Amino acid sequence: MRVGDYDIGPGADLEDAKLDNANLKDADLSRAHLKGASLIGTDLSDADLSRAYLSDADMRGAILFDADLSRAHMKGVDLSDADLSRADLSRAYLCGATVSGANLSGTDLTRADLSGVDLTSVDLSRTHLTGVGLSGANLSGTDLRSADLSDADLSEANLSEANLSDVNLFRANLSDADLSDANLDGATLSRVNMSDANLSGACLSGADLTGATLWGTQLWGADLSGANLSGADLTGRGLSNLNLSFVNLLMANLRGADMANADLMGAALRGADLDGANLYGANLSDADLSLANLARANLRDAKLWSANLYGANLSHANLDGANLTRVNLSDANLSGANLTGADLDGADLTGADLTGVIGYKSD
Repeated sequence: MRVGDYDIGPGADLEDAKLDNANLKDADLSRAHLKGASLIGTDLSDADLSRAYLSDADMRGAILFDADLSRAHMKGVDLSDADLSRADLSRAYLCGATVSGANLSGTDLTRADLSGVDLTSVDLSRTHLTGVGLSGANLSGTDLRSADLSDADLSEANLSEANLSDVNLFRANLSDADLSDANLDGATLSRVNMSDANLSGACLSGADLTGATLWGTQLWGADLSGANLSGADLTGRGLSNLNLSFVNLLMANLRGADMANADLMGAALRGADLDGANLYGANLSDADLSLANLARANLRDAKLWSANLYGANLSHANLDGANLTRVNLSDANLSGANLTGADLDGADLTGADLTGVIGYKSD
């Protein structure tokens, strides 16, 4: 195939070639050398560019719909406003590439290297990004809805205000990433590494965080309602004023955690360790705290109406002024607890240990 002065074919030497607006649809350019080539507005839809060398090529506005760019070397390539929808960029090297305004919807970027690339506001919805390298990349405001980012490296990436709803981030590395004000509604975050990540103001409603690493994670103002944090280690974490309604914290480690004024209505905390936790003013109405460890916990002015505390350990807990209306405290350990001013109207204390309780007199 010949276009102008150039022979087009597998392994072709097209360094610095001028192929602007050329029709290269369905062309076989596998392993071609296209360093510094000008391909502005070129139609490369359905073309085979696998393993091609495209370093520093100018591909602004190029049409790469359904093209095969797997394992292509694309360092410093300019893909501004290019159409890469449904293209195969698996294992491609794109460090230093420019993709502003590019359409990457439905693109396969499996294990591609996009470290440090600016993807601000790019449409990556429903994109295959399994194992992709995005360390230090700028994804601020990017649309990643329903994308597959399992095993991806997003360490130190900027994902502030990004739309990550229903995204799959299973086992991804998000350490030191900025996810402030990001939308992670319904996201799969199981076994993800979010150590030292910034999630302040993020929406994690309904997200699955089972087995996630959350050491040093900033959660100020985050919405975790309905999230799955079963078995999570949140020792000593600051969770005050958060929306944790209907969250799953079964068997979670919350020793010494600060959950003052948090909304935990309907939360599942069965078997959780809340030893020494601060739950001052927290809303725990209808929560399941059966068999939970609340020894020495501060529950002053907490709202616990209709909560289930069956078999819970509340020894030496501070329940001063707490609302315990219709609470199930059967078989609970309340030895040494402070119940001064607590409202126990309709509470079930069958079999409860009330040894040394302060501020309570049985009928």
